[in-house]
Amino acid sequence: MKWYIPDCYLHSKSNGEFVSHEAVCILNTSCSDIDFSLTLYFEDKDKAGGYSVTVPAERTIHVRLDKTVSADGTPIPRDTPYAMVIECEGDHSEDVFIQYTRVDSSQPDLALATTII
Repeated sequence: MKWYIPDCYLHSKSNGEFVSHEAVCILNTSCSDIDFSLTLYFEDKDKAGGYSVTVPAERTIHVRLDKTVSADGTPIPRDTPYAMVIECEGDHSEDVFIQYTRVDSSQPDLALATTII
């Protein structure tokens, strides 16, 4: 199963008490844990993998992308447009729900964008 988020961007500038960030919220309604991998695609460099998360059975997890690192410790780059593919093994189309949210506090007025994919 795959989910696609074509417009991602971690802003390095924050203004006020809220930190600019993105989050991927994953709801697993199945009776078993599910492992997810995240692959990043860029405009001008090779894709980056090694980002993963396990969502326990019948739980939700909120993955703050500004705090996420790959298996080798590489953070997701800031101020760089990228796209993300989220994958898990098997067909969990009725068990998994994903929501992507971006908080941009680089301006005095906070901007929030969210979508369920």
